[in-house]
Amino acid sequence: MNNKKIAVISFPGTNNEIESIRAIERAGMDPMFFKWNDDTAKLADVDGYFIAGGFSYEDRGRAGMVAARDPLIEFIGKEAEAGKVIIGHCNGAQILIESGLIPLGNQLSMSLARNALGEESTGFLNEWIWITPACKNDRCAVSNWSGAMQMPIAHGEGRFTTKDKDLFDELKKNDQIAFKYCDKDGIASEDSSITPNGSEFAIAGICNPAGNVIALMPHPERTVEGDPYFVSMKEWLEGNTSSVNAGTQSERSNEIIVNTLPETRVEIFIENIITNNEERTVEQAAKKTVPSISINQLKYFAPSNKDPVEVLQTISLFNSNKEKAYIRRGKDVFRWNADTKQEEPTNHELITPVMILRVDQPDTGASAIGGGQTGICYACSNVSMDQIMNQKTLEIFGNPHASTLWTLN
Repeated sequence: MNNKKIAVISFPGTNNEIESIRAIERAGMDPMFFKWNDDTAKLADVDGYFIAGGFSYEDRGRAGMVAARDPLIEFIGKEAEAGKVIIGHCNGAQILIESGLIPLGNQLSMSLARNALGEESTGFLNEWIWITPACKNDRCAVSNWSGAMQMPIAHGEGRFTTKDKDLFDELKKNDQIAFKYCDKDGIASEDSSITPNGSEFAIAGICNPAGNVIALMPHPERTVEGDPYFVSMKEWLEGNTSSVNAGTQSERSNEIIVNTLPETRVEIFIENIITNNEERTVEQAAKKTVPSISINQLKYFAPSNKDPVEVLQTISLFNSNKEKAYIRRGKDVFRWNADTKQEEPTNHELITPVMILRVDQPDTGASAIGGGQTGICYACSNVSMDQIMNQKTLEIFGNPHASTLWTLN
């Protein structure tokens, strides 16, 4: 019998290909390195796909958002429908979530949001944790092992969450919560010492209804302790596991509601002086649905108590060497002169007719400005509000399960 062939997918910014290739080889399968822009005809004889970790497109917009909209992921989605195994670790998991292949296969239903415990950000986490299968051994392609497995995590956006709280009930009913964070004895817990990223229900990994697509945030490929995970994949491909009942799926509402932000006392907009690569990438993603759009991406602060001067003197919030700041009081906009520490009148057309503000939930940046609201503002031109008020475009600006979108007047 020939070894099963696994395509290891690499996007710009992927950095975990070598460990993934080695783990696949140790399990007795044949890895095949495949770049995102290569000819998909080369994939005709592969048995499965492994979307490696890293920082595809530098996590611009948010982790996995850009790669999830790549034509290759559309192709891989069709391969999943044909029953081929698709595994995504860390950034690969983020791509699968953003594409909608996880958890239901047909829409953006949840988020791998920024790590947070309550209202506080944990920042980037790089540490060792334990996971355990939370589903039946034959439920998905990589769950045919038992006990607790130790491995590293390395991510800033690994918190499984959704605003569709009934979705978790459906995932539990269908046995799709494949892996949970646990202690060394295999006891799962949401305690921060066990689940340091704040993931709901201690979720570390989820499978699709058929069990052939899996999104996992930790890295079993980075340790030989993770080898049973990959052996399970090999056994699944060889047909040594029973077929899976995909369970029941319901049609879920996914409409994004965008309201107008109430007028605030004072707002601060911060614009890059140098080229903003994230801005350019988000614009290119948005052009796929609204070709005429142009975007100016701005940092947004609306302090509830602090004076703008105090905010703008905080180097972690504003760097005058590479940024310009504007202050809006009501309808009046002023340019901040970082040398004189004064507000000056400006003719700069900062405020466009179409202003979209993304505020992440929780708003972990609010404490840095003494309370209030922080976010990312997209000042859009060459486009009407009606043109961008569609699901596909709004999902580029923000994942509705991890953030709220507002319009600004």
